Amino acid sequence: MPTVDQKIDYVEFPAEDFAKVEKFYSDAFGWEFTSFGPEYHAFTDSKIDGGFYKSALKSSTDTGAALVILYAKDLEATQEKVEACGGKIKVPIFAFPGGRRFQFLDPHGNEIGVWSDN
Repeated sequence: MPTVDQKIDYVEFPAEDFAKVEKFYSDAFGWEFTSFGPEYHAFTDSKIDGGFYKSALKSSTDTGAALVILYAKDLEATQEKVEACGGKIKVPIFAFPGGRRFQFLDPHGNEIGVWSDN
């Protein structure tokens, strides 16, 4: 994927158990992972790349972290899949000007949002 000048290009999250977060994101969203040793695992979701670094910290809006938001065509089906794969719903589906979204915690406790325009 070509790099676009001055646009968000990569995102990183903390994680302690790489196997657990990799299984969750692979099963729930189809992400692919590459291990760079015991301290870092990278992912690609075909739109943006990122990684998980070894840390007990968690990315949460409660502590002022930025909220990464994924897009889903079918919000209800995506929420069901997130829950079935082990994610915990933090904020159930709600409407906002322009769409709807929900927020969940991954198996490590990182908070992620998912939105839809329908």
